[in-house]
Amino acid sequence: MSDLNPILSGSAQSIAAYQEAIEQSTQAVVQWLKQPEMYQGKTVAELRDRIQLAFTAEGLGNQAAIERAVEYFLKDSLSVHHPQCVAHLHCPSLVISQAAEVLINATNQSMDSWDQSPSATIIEMKLIAWLREQVGYPAGDAGVFTSGGTQSNLMGLMLARDAFFARQGHSVQQHGLTGNLSKIKVFCSEHAHFSVQKNMALMGLGYQSVTLVKTDKFSRMDLHDLTEKLAQAKANGEQVMAIVATAGTTDAGAIDPLADIAALAAEQQIWVHVDAAWGGALLLSEKYRHFLNGLELADSVTLDFHKQFFQTISCGAFLLKDARHYQLMRYQAAYLNSDFDEEHGVPNLVSKSLQTTRRFDALKLWMGLEALGKKQYAEIIDNGVTLAQQVAQFVAEQPQLELVMQPQLASVLFRFRPENGDSAGIALLNQRIGDALLASGSANVGVTEADGVTCLKLTLLNPTVCLEDVKVLLASVTACGQQLQRA
Repeated sequence: MSDLNPILSGSAQSIAAYQEAIEQSTQAVVQWLKQPEMYQGKTVAELRDRIQLAFTAEGLGNQAAIERAVEYFLKDSLSVHHPQCVAHLHCPSLVISQAAEVLINATNQSMDSWDQSPSATIIEMKLIAWLREQVGYPAGDAGVFTSGGTQSNLMGLMLARDAFFARQGHSVQQHGLTGNLSKIKVFCSEHAHFSVQKNMALMGLGYQSVTLVKTDKFSRMDLHDLTEKLAQAKANGEQVMAIVATAGTTDAGAIDPLADIAALAAEQQIWVHVDAAWGGALLLSEKYRHFLNGLELADSVTLDFHKQFFQTISCGAFLLKDARHYQLMRYQAAYLNSDFDEEHGVPNLVSKSLQTTRRFDALKLWMGLEALGKKQYAEIIDNGVTLAQQVAQFVAEQPQLELVMQPQLASVLFRFRPENGDSAGIALLNQRIGDALLASGSANVGVTEADGVTCLKLTLLNPTVCLEDVKVLLASVTACGQQLQRA
């Protein structure tokens, strides 16, 4: 085998190549972090023309390959740590998370069986047990790390579906779906994550199975409408297999009334899954933990750590209140999770996951918790929520800006509002402001809709950003809006 690009191993040659490659990459990242621009501003067409694969017969070698990655990827990447990068639930990462990635990648453990990830398996199980404690679940380790919210939501809905059929004496796992599937429904708010519809389609029940519940003026699920729709479903001969509540909607950061929803669901034996991909960060909050009251009543919960826990992508978790429901997806393979292993207490996490081969992403959260401690973690989570409230107050005082909704988590919905112009013109103007700022490379502001109103969104996840930074950004929004008006 050629020594041009050796496999990572314990040989002196391999270790030297590893150190050189990591050092070269690290130095490139350091230089990239120092660049003042948020984005170099290349268009889709420019990037498509610029980026070409150089896959040659002899290979370029590590150094040249890294140089090309720096030139064609790193330099044209979005600087998510930049104070003007606030469009999405896309966080800057903790330094300790970067260190964890080095350990995760070098060891390349696979989380499907204990003999591929011995210490990693135990660490993940203990971390799941700790997360359950934070939620308020009974002691145990029913849960697993996932790629993120969509996968965790899929697990919640899949187990809700299979538990629904199991109560009727039917095993989906053994015999597949049966009966009049058009009568099976899932309820969620009209502002729930799109993965509810996506996952119901993947599970064979289709978009038609999703009933959207109205929301109040703060984008929270309306209990009156939920009660009416549950009654209507019963009158129509429909069966509700799950209610998906949201703790942190993507745009408004709205948290549905979790305890009230759980009480309604309990009356009719309906599974409650809470998508707390964003709002779940408040589990560590000192100021806002009470926003999540009622989370402990859910049958399953989605958490994401690559949002306001500031971990690198990907890092999420799924928690299951009653471990017995894991039997609904259990499958044994002699080469991974044999009867012999189970009888001898060997933990093979493949039984808990939709994935087989899986990264040891739990290490990032483990190291983050240990490095920061409770106080600092609470401070950086609370910072975003408090900053959003300060920004909202400032926006409300600006003559050409309009606050669209009071913030609930770390997002602010607002728009540029000229004195003259119809609703369609104002909507287009705000869309163009968002596009123009990104094209200039100076800022990345979200563009979305709130109750039919096209607006701009600031998602304030960066704990190094302060009110003065946001004022600079809002001045850019105003100046850009005025310039577009004149044009």
